[in-house]
Parts: sequence; structure tokens; C-alpha cells
Amino acid sequence: MKKYFGTDGIRGTVNIGNIDGEKFFKFGLAAGTYFKNLKKVKQLAIIAKDTRLSGYTLEPAIVSGLTSAGMQVITFGPLPTNGLAMLTKKMKANLGIMITASHNPFYDNGLKLFGPDGMKLSDKIEKKIERIIDSKTSIHLSKPDYLGRVKRLENGNEQYLEILKSNFPKNFSLNGIKIVLDCANGAGYKAGPKLFKSLGAKVVVIGANPNGLNINLNCGSTYPSKIQSAVKKYKADIGIALDGDGDRVIMCDEKGKMIDGDQIIAMLGQRWKRKKILRGGIIGTLMSNYGLNQFFKKQNIKFLRSNVGDRYVKEMMHKYKFNLGGEQSGHIILGKFATTGDGLLVALEVLFSLRKGYKASKVLRVFKPVPQKLINVKVRDKTIINKPKVKKAIFIVNKIIKSQGRVLVRPSGTEPKVRIMVETSNQNLMKKCINSLIKVIK
Repeated sequence: MKKYFGTDGIRGTVNIGNIDGEKFFKFGLAAGTYFKNLKKVKQLAIIAKDTRLSGYTLEPAIVSGLTSAGMQVITFGPLPTNGLAMLTKKMKANLGIMITASHNPFYDNGLKLFGPDGMKLSDKIEKKIERIIDSKTSIHLSKPDYLGRVKRLENGNEQYLEILKSNFPKNFSLNGIKIVLDCANGAGYKAGPKLFKSLGAKVVVIGANPNGLNINLNCGSTYPSKIQSAVKKYKADIGIALDGDGDRVIMCDEKGKMIDGDQIIAMLGQRWKRKKILRGGIIGTLMSNYGLNQFFKKQNIKFLRSNVGDRYVKEMMHKYKFNLGGEQSGHIILGKFATTGDGLLVALEVLFSLRKGYKASKVLRVFKPVPQKLINVKVRDKTIINKPKVKKAIFIVNKIIKSQGRVLVRPSGTEPKVRIMVETSNQNLMKKCINSLIKVIK
């Protein structure tokens, strides 16, 4: 069991528990200490963030920790998470740190750590860093003449977009395509509009006026109704919604119908197999729709499930040497191009398929999902799912549903919630299962 790290980095409410200046100094010191490489002349850490007000509090603290460990630090300001991952590798940095709470509300914040290969850290490495965090601070502090310096670079987004576009033919054009883009008032608010406009698309931009408090607020991938209504209003060809740190994407077609991560993965899997790009098979998660499972079975494409979290998807992709995987929530990893989820990269790959005039409703609706309902129950203690009465209720529900569907109950890795997912075509059965589980969890 880890003390600080959850499903995807460290996350929580600002100035409560672990998310304050004091702790972030220790996080920076511990990460800098762990990733020191004495074979390198220059010890380098790079930092990006989303648009939360608390970034102004937490960034200086983590910078202070890193420089105290002897790291040279470059900060980029707002930049999508995968942009930070790509630049960590490109700049041969010891580590990259993204200050973000992803899709969570503005009052939360946290961080995601990347190693020199641009990969998220394994549980093993996270536990080692946790031990350094809890050790005596003074033993890790550098001597005065070995302290690091800090530099701000303003061209992070430009460098990131260059890398993105280099994965596609030079003549790739989005001329004639109208896009509604929702940047969630988050890290992609600069890069997103610039990317699609530079390729010739007409872009209707929403959620690109961050004020530090409106990130993910009634916008972005967790609020797709925004792009759905805008696509119909502006008669656009497609709607694209990012989340706060730009590593998720949810879409809607020209009719305003939502397209989740499962449908995008299905389309890409089918296309990549046809183009002979697909390697091995595809990784989904415990939350992936059963209909997706059946679709790949018919396509003769191997499909495996990982734990929830794009880090676990990537680990499993690496283990089985697969190059495509992702989550229903819109975390999709194109292993041919990236080490983590990237909403803009995935959107480009989808748009590449639409450039010849194909309709999004035809291209992106490739399987019929089994009806699925996800309920988030707020709890004080997420370990409630291990209590005998809850375990008993889960057992009974699984017995009732049998071959008609499936049930998944799990603690959120990022919020004080227990997630109940029920999947079945029988609506009465679905309601019965959900109600009986809520009763024992609340």
C-alpha cells in the first residue's frame, strides 16, 4: 500500500493533507534525490502545470525542493501532460513533473512524475520515492555551491506541437473541416486551438479562458453536453473535448452524439489492423464496455483488461508489446507515438481518418455498447468496500446478474468516492443491483 501516490500520481485538496507548500518541497527534494544521475554533467528537471490558481503556490515549493537536491530546473507554464512527457525525453531530462489534478475541480491539485524515458513511474519506484519523502530532510540537501538554478522557457507548447505534427505526413491538411474544441479551461487552452488552426481547420473554441478557478467547470471531457450542443449550433463536423491536463479526449459526431474512449479505441483498433500498424492486440480496463470486448472478438483482435488508470494500461502494453490501449474515460495511449494519454494526438489520429470527407458518425460508431451505468458514491473512507456487509452485497449482486451482465465496485484512485458500474441490457436488473449496492456503501 502506497502512502502518497494513488492511481495517477499524487492528488488531493489544496492546503489539506499532502497538497501544500511544505509537502511539495519534500516531494521535489525526494524526486530530485531519486533521479540524480551522477554520470550526467547536468542534472535537469522540467516542470509544467495546468491552469489552477494553486499552481502559483505549489510550483515554487516543488522547484525549491528540486534545486535543494541539486537539480537544474526548467519551467514551461501551462502545457498538456503528454507535452511534458515528450519534452522530458527530448531534452534528456532526469525527470519531468506535471502539476495537475487532471479532471478534478479547481480546489484539488497534485502532480504526475515522469522518468527520463518519458514514462510514468512504476509502483516500485513510487514506493522508493515515498521512503525518501519520509526520511530526514537534511541528509538530502545539497551543499550551497551545488544548488540548482531555475529557468523559464516560453516555447514548450511550440516544441510539443512540432513533435505531434512530425508523426503525420507533411501534406496533412484539415481544410474544409469544422471543429468545436473544448479545452476545459485547462492546460491545452493554448496548444489545442493553435494545432488545429495551423492545419487549416475552422475551429470554434470554447473553454479557453482560464481564470484559475474554472478548470473543468461545466466544460471539458467530463461535461460533453457543451460540445454536443455547440456542434449542432455551428454545424460542425466533429466536437473534441479535452480534460484539465489534456491527456483525455471525448468526442461527438456531426449529429451531436457522444463518442467515448471505447468507441475511439474500437475505430483505431480496426483501422490500425487494416493498415497493418496494430501490434499484438489492445489493452482496455476493467471499465471498458463489454460490447467493445465482443467487437474485438469478431475482428479477431486480442483484447486484455488492466486495472483502471492509464499508467496500468501502459504497463500492460509494455508487458505484452501491444501498441494501442486506453480507457472509456478518454485516456488513450498510441504506443507508436506516445508514452501516456494525449487528447490532441488522439484527436489528430481520428481527424486523419476524416480528412477525405468521411462523416464522424460513420467512422466513429463501430460497435453497439451494452448499456452501462456508472454511479459515484461519496464516502469518508474508501476501504468501506472491504467490509463484510459490502463484500456480501457485491457477491449477491454478482449472483443475481450472472450471465446477463457484470458488476464492478472499486474505490476511486483520485477522489473520496466508490465507483459502482453495472452493465446489462436488463434495465430493471440494473436498477436493482445499483440500489442494493448504494444502500450498503452510503
